Amino acid sequence: MLTLALSSLRSQPSRYATSFAALLCGAVLLMAFGSLLDTAGDDGVDEASSSVLLTMGLVVGGWSLLLVTFALTSMQTLHVRQRAAELTLLRMAGATRAQLTRMVLGETVVLALIAWAAALVPSIAAGRWIVSRLSESGLIASTTTAAFGGFAIHLGVGVIAVATVTAAVVATRRATASTVIAAATDASTESARVSRPVALVAVVMIFLGVDLAIVTATVMRGVEGFDPMATGGPAAIWFCLGLALLAPVLVPRVTARLVAPFAGAGVTGHLAALHLRRRTGQMAGAAMPAILFAGIALATLVMLAIDDAARVARGVAKTADYRNAETTNLLVIGMILAFAAIMIVNTVVATTLQRRRELDQLGQLGFTASQRRSLVAVEAGVVTAAGVGIGTVGSFATIVPFAIARETLVPAEAVLVWFGVFAVAEVVAVGAAVLACHRLVAHGAVSTGAH
Repeated sequence: MLTLALSSLRSQPSRYATSFAALLCGAVLLMAFGSLLDTAGDDGVDEASSSVLLTMGLVVGGWSLLLVTFALTSMQTLHVRQRAAELTLLRMAGATRAQLTRMVLGETVVLALIAWAAALVPSIAAGRWIVSRLSESGLIASTTTAAFGGFAIHLGVGVIAVATVTAAVVATRRATASTVIAAATDASTESARVSRPVALVAVVMIFLGVDLAIVTATVMRGVEGFDPMATGGPAAIWFCLGLALLAPVLVPRVTARLVAPFAGAGVTGHLAALHLRRRTGQMAGAAMPAILFAGIALATLVMLAIDDAARVARGVAKTADYRNAETTNLLVIGMILAFAAIMIVNTVVATTLQRRRELDQLGQLGFTASQRRSLVAVEAGVVTAAGVGIGTVGSFATIVPFAIARETLVPAEAVLVWFGVFAVAEVVAVGAAVLACHRLVAHGAVSTGAH
């Protein structure tokens, strides 16, 4: 099975492009923040700078760890699910479930090792960039030199290994447990449900988010400084992670309402509406990164806007230290949001490329290339809108309690922030879907019977 896995990687490298990109970006993000821990432990770093580096490495790195693990697991699960028909054929040929699991594990481990090796140089550069930003903002000494060692390397290897192996095992068991007919069809046959273990984890995450929201609105009310942010910010992250796990149940219900206007908008709109009502599995997978992107972006940006409004209302001027910390927070959160945006692109591209045969059949029925691009654009746009809507609900776990803690109203510019986040998510998702579809349909690239 290992030989078969290596053969598959060599013969069809494009199949693994999106998974490789996710692994590469995740490794860069994790090892870049892991390098802050290496820098903090360097002998030449003063105690104050070491404290800042340790705090940022542990707190921000910890959240990056959680988000990257979640994203990689989701991406790998989607990749294996897309190969359900292939796994079923191998099962019919006599392969056992254990053999199939070893095959997928072999592919995953090799791919992860290549991604980790490719991420080393970018991770070193990203770590140095973060340290230089911290130094320029005055949060650490200007003489601090970035280091890259054991913490960064072990964090990258450990998380990628756990995420990819877990995803490969779980997804392969799910795929091989299905019937031949179910596995040979696409995600449209999947029911909108969440397994009990996943639902339990989702409930725990939502509970943690609610708990932090209550603490922010009560214990942190009237407290100055960054302490309310320390409890308010993570509230939305936990809440959005829980909502993302419940995506198979939530997304179809939201898209069913959003897609209604398209049902009567010609044959393309009708077909898009039909697909969105049936493709529950694909919709959930595509919406997950949009939920996290929207929830984290809105929670962070609106929280900062609330803080600014509260300072203006009390006549408190921003100190240089405050401005430096604010700028650094935006840069760090920006890196996490960039990763989430890349995951949106990867997921949309993966789900679009999976539809090669379907798009070819539509072409044979008379659909033009423009109509097929419009079809995937509408579907990607609606699913992303659903993800942004769910993520918006998750962001309330930070926005509302933080406004109570600062004893002020949510500023009007929060509406502009929402439109900005929505626009970015839509442009990224729809653009990726259209480009992937164009690659398939342009110049006769989609051939009859192609998979």
